[in-house]
Amino acid sequence: MTKMIILLVILAIITAVFVFKVLSRKKSYPPQSIVIDPLKITIQDIDRMEDGTGFVEYLYRLFLAMGYSDAYKTRGGRDFGSDLVFTDGEGVRNVVQAKRYSYPVGLGAVQEIYSSMRYYRAKKSMVISSNQYTSVCEELASYNAVRLHSRSDLIEIINFFKSGQIDKAKDILESEPRIILDSWDNKAIKKDFKVEKRWAAKK
Repeated sequence: MTKMIILLVILAIITAVFVFKVLSRKKSYPPQSIVIDPLKITIQDIDRMEDGTGFVEYLYRLFLAMGYSDAYKTRGGRDFGSDLVFTDGEGVRNVVQAKRYSYPVGLGAVQEIYSSMRYYRAKKSMVISSNQYTSVCEELASYNAVRLHSRSDLIEIINFFKSGQIDKAKDILESEPRIILDSWDNKAIKKDFKVEKRWAAKK
């Protein structure tokens, strides 16, 4: 009986040591206690970030370093579709959604950031991604004047910033969105004919 108790105690100690080691293991990147330095971050560092919060923090630090002194992060749980807000060189307030994705960004990003403009009293909106965008996302952004910054734009902004060419980095960030100016009258809108028939039947 004594041997069984000793064996159970040893087993419990081994289990406790193992659990402690697993729980105290350091996360890969970025630890929350470390302030992100935009001069040291590369696109590869962004790719290694565990989630979007590190990317938002990086963009926030980058905006401040670029001279956007009024830039601020929105509240996480209730951000209403925007991660960052800043005023550009023309004095126009912008809302920004940050997407650190390993796959192309869909149209939900455009819907969210566009709808957040009124809440933050902004006149411009943009999405900044570490990846590309789907074709439907690009189309919706073009009709709503939402600026989409892709991975290549982000890399250019990072490189210009690190080389001290802040104005060139700002030119990319503040560049005008691609806009589709088709007339509403000439635009062929796909209708849901089932709904049309139901409405016609009610009349």
